[in-house]
Amino acid sequence: MNERPQIFDFDNHYYEAEDAFTRHQDRAMRNRGVRWAEIDGRRRLLVGGNLNSYIANPTFDPVAKPGSLWDWYRGNPAQQNIVEAFGELEPIRPEYRDRDARLRVMDTQGIAATLMFPTLGVGVEEALRNDPEAAAASFRAFNRWLDEDWGFSYQGRIFAVPYIQMLDPGAAVEELADVLDRGAIVVNVRNAPVPAPGGYRSPFDEVYDPFWGLAAESGVIVANHAGNDGYDALVQLWEPSQAESSLFRSPLRGVVTKSRAVSDFYAAAVCHKVFERFPALRMASVENGASWIPELLHRLEDAANRNPGYFAEHPNEVFSNHVWVTPFWEDDIVDIVQHFPVERLLLGSDWPHAEGTREPYDFVTDSLAGLPEDQVRRIAHDNAVDLLGVSLAGTR
Repeated sequence: MNERPQIFDFDNHYYEAEDAFTRHQDRAMRNRGVRWAEIDGRRRLLVGGNLNSYIANPTFDPVAKPGSLWDWYRGNPAQQNIVEAFGELEPIRPEYRDRDARLRVMDTQGIAATLMFPTLGVGVEEALRNDPEAAAASFRAFNRWLDEDWGFSYQGRIFAVPYIQMLDPGAAVEELADVLDRGAIVVNVRNAPVPAPGGYRSPFDEVYDPFWGLAAESGVIVANHAGNDGYDALVQLWEPSQAESSLFRSPLRGVVTKSRAVSDFYAAAVCHKVFERFPALRMASVENGASWIPELLHRLEDAANRNPGYFAEHPNEVFSNHVWVTPFWEDDIVDIVQHFPVERLLLGSDWPHAEGTREPYDFVTDSLAGLPEDQVRRIAHDNAVDLLGVSLAGTR
């Protein structure tokens, strides 16, 4: 038996089945939503009638080995480009698409429970930005597939996270109500301004208050997992080029966009007072890292000082009271806890993605190595259990 303390991994992934968006797709939306096509002898994905290149191989077979980019993210000592760093691909493993196989692997990994986020799915909303009706229908179909194949609370250990699009505010509330009825304890929204006729609007605009009100009332955690956040528009100002791809990003793209969307998202949440309107609302930033937090807190401090009376409570306290965060495994977590409460940090390994850890427990043995045991226990297990209010029999 594995004697290591078990962990709650707040960020695991599946590789979507090929019918994830199409199994329950409204036939009337077929050409406007997500569909497959054979192009130059390859299975390719069309989203909104356009070729989607967010994922280089959306069949995921073959696929990169877990943690294959570990050294690349730790300074890239071999000075490889990203294609070289990915290394040899392998056939897709059963545990990437089968929940019972995944549970067996979790047993060997020391994982008591995990949240499961999309891989392909986080790149679709941006591709449907000009068709809110198609986006709502596509994610309605996706969430039905997700519940069937993974379950929103499977065996009390796998908690798949449904995705809620925000392009159509009314449909967002309806979808939230539906997945809550199906047992979801966490939902995901994009950390981005919402495309709207004539420009953009904040996801914390009062038109979304029915959504945030239901989230607060139900107690569901609203996560924002990294994905295609639409910040390609900023890069295009400097270097007009091809659309964003998960395989290649120009150096400037990384410099301009790294951690920007998530920081802007929570700045808007605090400054647009969503937590004042809904004090019970709790949110979690997933796979966005945590190095952006000190600068955000500095800017919120400035905002409070220069706008006396605007905030009912100091914005830094609001942020720290309502937001939980998964640091990147390569972040300096010893430094982060000097700026942000350790009670608000969560372990997220990103397994089995190439940019994640080779094994989920590497986050404990490597990333949390400089912390005292009680803080390790909190980040690796207790904070997630307390936040979600779940009971995990037999964990320690």
